[in-house]
Amino acid sequence: MDFLFVVIGLILLVFGGDWLLKSAVGMSLRLNVPKIVIGMTVVSFATSAPELIVSVKSALDGFPDIALGNVVGSNIANIGLILGLVMIISEMKIDFTFFKSDWPAMMIASILLYIMLFFGGDISRIEGGVLFVLLIGFVLLLLKNKPDTTDEEIPLDETMTTAKVIWFLVIGGLALWGGSELLIKGAVNIAQLFGVSDRVIAVTVVAIGTSIPELAASIIAALKKESSISIGNVIGSNIFNILSVLGIASLIHPIKLVDTQLMTFDILWMLFFAFILLPLVAMPKKGFLDRRAGIVLVFSYVLFVYLTFN
Repeated sequence: MDFLFVVIGLILLVFGGDWLLKSAVGMSLRLNVPKIVIGMTVVSFATSAPELIVSVKSALDGFPDIALGNVVGSNIANIGLILGLVMIISEMKIDFTFFKSDWPAMMIASILLYIMLFFGGDISRIEGGVLFVLLIGFVLLLLKNKPDTTDEEIPLDETMTTAKVIWFLVIGGLALWGGSELLIKGAVNIAQLFGVSDRVIAVTVVAIGTSIPELAASIIAALKKESSISIGNVIGSNIFNILSVLGIASLIHPIKLVDTQLMTFDILWMLFFAFILLPLVAMPKKGFLDRRAGIVLVFSYVLFVYLTFN
């Protein structure tokens, strides 16, 4: 039953996130919010909803390792698994914003999370507020640097009625909450069944599960040779995971570090994956991430998972 809870929970999170995204974008379009603002804010927040709900629910239920491990593991999976597989399928061109804002912002957010946990052993409400303020600053920076960009991936017909927007909001919210309940319950029980920690399940099973929408969308786009999936999407997701998911979650309920291996192992791997992108960009074909870089990332991710369980 626990495995069934995890599977059903993940399915509900995937569909709930998609329905919430449609509702959020639909409401934004009806309020005549510019598409660039929708793409940079509404879409980013909505696609982080599964991670946010799981982290908030875990913290409230007394499982802080799942709350933290979910975000750290998702950031690792976003680069090692998702970005790695996409690059193996199709090489990826690097935009100048990678060097100017995206990569530096991801490194700053990742290092800041490490510092908060290293010195405090938790993420307090004040620190959560700091993360959220930095998120607002990051979004404003994006809007300033990309004023002429339109989001080609806004998944909605602009004629969506208000009733339909509310319907998607209600069922999306219920699906996310129900999915988080089942996922956390199943994950905790599985961890106890196999004698592993909540942290191990969080940084692997839960993290990959909450990243399924990004994984599916990225692989499909790569197979279709579409240029819409860029390294900026992955890096942006990692930044939002730290600044919005952990920021908002810790504002609701402080997140305490329980399993020290999150500090001595998992977060160090997260920093490694964040940093390694810079030298990979400088590999033989400068300005591109090719199949060789993808193989390095996927191999590194497999090694991370292997060492996590051993």
